Amino acid sequence: MIFFLISSAAFSQENDNAAILKIIFTKYYKTEKVIAKGRLQLLNFYCKKAPNNEEVLEVISQSDLLKKNAAEIKKEIIVGIDEDWSVAYNLLFDNQNQYLKSKVNACLSFEEFKTVSDREGLNNQRLLIINKPIYFDNNNFALVKIAFYRNIEHNSGSFLLLEKVNGIWVIKDYLNQWAT
Repeated sequence: MIFFLISSAAFSQENDNAAILKIIFTKYYKTEKVIAKGRLQLLNFYCKKAPNNEEVLEVISQSDLLKKNAAEIKKEIIVGIDEDWSVAYNLLFDNQNQYLKSKVNACLSFEEFKTVSDREGLNNQRLLIINKPIYFDNNNFALVKIAFYRNIEHNSGSFLLLEKVNGIWVIKDYLNQWAT
């Protein structure tokens, strides 16, 4: 019985992860062209979930909602994670969302991204890095950091505050936006 509850909770979280990936992909891949033979993909997706760090503490101070849930959020700051997006990615694209999938290439490791961008010699390629989502307030809210890495110094990112409204995740706010 306990295994079933743990498995059910893990599956539910992967469904939430997939739903959040869909929102992020839909927003940030909107202007990307469909992948076609010989066409360079300018936005690539990083395979690993980036760990959350002390930067989350800075973001907490910017929102009353986050301050109210600070203790719960702080428990999710785990620097040493080694997780990837494969389960959520597969849930999102197995037999659904095929048009979106036609814009989102298979994920890349950092080394693979460097190889591709070095081979092309262009400075307009980006790597979308998404941190492990932090769920709080009975899984009604999530905090997710996203960052865009480029070989040149024009990197950017922000934290997305998402809320589950009628079972659907929506972006409620952009916090701690930055660009170099």
